[in-house]
Amino acid sequence: MKIDSLQQQGKQRTPLYYGYYIIAACAGIQAIGIGTYIAFGVFFKPLLAEFTWSRTTLSGAHSLAFLISGGLGIIVGRLTDRFGPRLLMTGSALFFGSSLLLLSTIQAPWQLYLFYSLIFGIGLSAVDVIALNTTARWFVRRRGVMTGLVKMGTGFGQMLIPFLANIFITALGWRKAYAIIGGMGMILLVLIAQVLRHDPFRMGLFPDNSKTATSESGFKGEETSFWKLTRGKEFWMIFFANLSACFCLMSIMAHIVPHAIDTGISPKAAASILSTIGGASMVGRFFIGHAIDRMGNRRSMILCFMLLILMLLWLQVSTKLWMFYLFAAIYGFTHGGLFTVISPIVAEYFGIRSHGLLFGVAAFAGTVGGFLGPIFAGSVFDITGNYGMAFWGYVVVAATGLGLILSLPPYVPGKDHQP
Repeated sequence: MKIDSLQQQGKQRTPLYYGYYIIAACAGIQAIGIGTYIAFGVFFKPLLAEFTWSRTTLSGAHSLAFLISGGLGIIVGRLTDRFGPRLLMTGSALFFGSSLLLLSTIQAPWQLYLFYSLIFGIGLSAVDVIALNTTARWFVRRRGVMTGLVKMGTGFGQMLIPFLANIFITALGWRKAYAIIGGMGMILLVLIAQVLRHDPFRMGLFPDNSKTATSESGFKGEETSFWKLTRGKEFWMIFFANLSACFCLMSIMAHIVPHAIDTGISPKAAASILSTIGGASMVGRFFIGHAIDRMGNRRSMILCFMLLILMLLWLQVSTKLWMFYLFAAIYGFTHGGLFTVISPIVAEYFGIRSHGLLFGVAAFAGTVGGFLGPIFAGSVFDITGNYGMAFWGYVVVAATGLGLILSLPPYVPGKDHQP
């Protein structure tokens, strides 16, 4: 379609820009998808009570689902670039919901790994890639704050769905609870998927509700092949920076409660530390989203890494409850910020034409880090009897990520950053 024709149609915009419906839909996808994944922890004890499986069996299934979702996210990203998000999200929703319905019937470990690790992992693979890729296509000037709003859906889901799961388990048992969450999640995700559209141009609109296309929209050019991608150092700096960030972030989420209990904090207070992190992460997603639009992705990521390193050092000396709450507040802010900045920085440096593929690869780096990090901490604890060496290891990993982003050349508008 010619640009003049698009501009003419753009003048006939509806009073409410369709991009805002996109943001609401993507936030809903994040809330349901990530919230349900996090809710596995609520089902942990009931599963242990009914079966004689080890904690390693259960946690292994959970981690494997995360890793599979990251690997498949690369494929989902490429398919989204070519075919758009609506059909793919609909199909993923069917995998997502059916996996939990099947999970409610399990009797053996192989069923846990088939229904949860594999089938649920397939459904989860679309949650981040489709939501953030679609957001990046609809907004350019306000990409940061809109991504922050979408990622706030993650924090909302992390608070709401585990809460509902606990109510359902208490009243009906874990099997019916998973069946309810699976059925409701599938229906809602299928309905939400119908709202999604590939990009504003196909509706006669422009990013940010502008009246004309801008040179920064990034829709020009050819799709980037994976082999061409591997030759670009800038992308791999972002790739390994995200891996190092998630190596630390997912480890803290997995081990902060037992670490607090080991230092003498009560289990109830330790659980409240995790809740504080969740609430602070929502604030971080929103404010870092604003910061991205004002001072850029690279500087925002540098700020988050510096705060992460500071908090990892603070954690080394934290022995009292108020110290853990201070850690949770600042770390939670950083946690939310780092998860918010990765999609916009990929879009800024490499454009939108192949954003699904590139973000899928970057997100996979995060899943690898998130898979390995908690295992590292658990192994160090088993050997030494405490988390001290593990936390120092995280400081080194976070410093490596900071070094990578500091070495990343600042983004220059108009310069070809394609690999």
